[in-house]
Amino acid sequence: MRRFSIAVAAAVALGTALSSAPAHAGGRHADPGPGHCTAGACHFDVPPGTYDVRVTLGGETASSTGVSGETRRALLPETAVPAGARITRGFTVNVRSPEGEPTGPEGTPGLDLRIGGSAPALADIRVTPARHTRQILLIGDSTVCDQPGDPYSGWGQQLPRYLRKGLSVANYADSGESTVSYLGNPRLWATVRPLIRPGDLVLVQLAHNDKTTDEATYRANLETLVDGVRERGGQPVLVTPVVRRWFNTDGTLNNGTALLVNGLGVDHPAVIRAVAAARRVPLIDLTAKTKALVESLGVAGSTALYLTDEARDNTHTSVRGATAYAGLVRDELVTRRLVPEGMLRVG
Repeated sequence: MRRFSIAVAAAVALGTALSSAPAHAGGRHADPGPGHCTAGACHFDVPPGTYDVRVTLGGETASSTGVSGETRRALLPETAVPAGARITRGFTVNVRSPEGEPTGPEGTPGLDLRIGGSAPALADIRVTPARHTRQILLIGDSTVCDQPGDPYSGWGQQLPRYLRKGLSVANYADSGESTVSYLGNPRLWATVRPLIRPGDLVLVQLAHNDKTTDEATYRANLETLVDGVRERGGQPVLVTPVVRRWFNTDGTLNNGTALLVNGLGVDHPAVIRAVAAARRVPLIDLTAKTKALVESLGVAGSTALYLTDEARDNTHTSVRGATAYAGLVRDELVTRRLVPEGMLRVG
């Protein structure tokens, strides 16, 4: 594979179009990369792969800048910079096709980044092929996936904002999938499994759509996913599903609808916990974590986490909710020593 780097000198206020300039790589002249920035956006004509991005933020006046990319992925949280100062931040991004949900549209080729925030100021941006990176692959449903449009957002779509350079998220969650359909669709498990590299983390959260899956089948499907990840040298991590915002009159979520017990009486979180214990798989109990958060906010306060007001939807999360839930996953990755604390951002 050719070695190359892309350097784009960006105007502080993002007011002018910018083209790429050739840079050096490994002491040799590298091929100039076709990058281009306009007000609020940058495009890099690169093939699928994993890329390190380094941005320098700041300008003559105080600024506050965040970066998103591809299918609405949050890549860098909004960062404040004092007037006249510069701050450099880095992150690693996965470029693939389809760029969002595996069964969705192809998206646009290359790497697309959007520069946002309350007062954006981008001084410089550099994109280089990533080396020695660790990958977090996500297997899940619509509560995890890269949602294509507002106001929806999956927690996997917000997880990259909490990761530093050297750790990327490859989100292969897909709307509407159960353990049955994920294993059966060749665009899903059969496509993801060969991509798993030794040392990769593979987080699995599938339950919301296993509404007619019996317990024995559900358990066997989880075990198939765990075994398949391990056979590739990856580390499986089982994740219990986020709760549905379905309150009892006493202000708790202690009911089957909220806690993902299906019509056959299968308690999905309980089965996931049992499989994790039996197979010695790390467990992120996101059901317990999200239940505690939603109950603490109460009936009124928790509406902002979901799309209750926008779509009468108490299953799917808003950007705010997805960001909060991704933060819970981030905390568990540290607590369970699955990722070194230095690889993660606090906010």
